[in-house]
Amino acid sequence: MEREKALKLVKEQLTEHRYQHTLGVMETAISLARHYRADEKKAELAAIFHDYAKFRPKEEMKRIIIDQGFPSDLLEYNPELWHAPVGAYLTKTEAGITDREILDAIRYHTSGRPGMTLLEKIIYLADYIEPGRHFPGVDEVRKLAQESLNQALIKSLQNTIIFLLKKNQMVYPETFHTYNDLLKKQEA
Repeated sequence: MEREKALKLVKEQLTEHRYQHTLGVMETAISLARHYRADEKKAELAAIFHDYAKFRPKEEMKRIIIDQGFPSDLLEYNPELWHAPVGAYLTKTEAGITDREILDAIRYHTSGRPGMTLLEKIIYLADYIEPGRHFPGVDEVRKLAQESLNQALIKSLQNTIIFLLKKNQMVYPETFHTYNDLLKKQEA
C-alpha cells in the first residue's frame, strides 16, 4: 500500500493530534530502519497503522479481543493496551495488509514481547521517541536508540514500568517478560 493511501485511511480514524504523532512515528521508524538496515517500507506502513484502532470504542475493541481469541488477560489490564492487537487485526481486515511482520509490529508496539523482531523493536521505539514526545527520560532513550536498539528498549521499558508502578497501575506481564528477555540477551 502506498504511503498517501495509508495515511488517508489512518487520518480518518485519528484526532489531529494523534495524526501528527503518527507522522512523527513514521519518520522516526523510517530513520531507525535506515540506521539498522531494516525494511524501510515495512517500517513506514507499521508506523502509519500503529494507532489505527486507538480511538475505537472500548466495547468494539473488547468484542474483537474476545471474538478473535486474543489473550483474554488483556481485558484485565489498562484498555490502553487493547488498541495494539485490535489495530493489527483491523489493519488486516479493513486495510488489507497481510504481511505478518508489519502486523506483529503493530500488535506488540505497546507491550513488547520476548524475542522481538528488528521491525517490532523499531516500531516500539519509534512510538516512544518520536519528536512530539516530551517526558522525563525520552531524550536518553533517543540517544540510546542511535547506539543500540536493545539498550534503548531496556531503558524505555524501565521507564514505563517505573511510571506505572509510581501510579499504582498494573504492569502487563508481557512487558516484564520483554524486559527480562532483553536483559538475558544482554548478559549472554
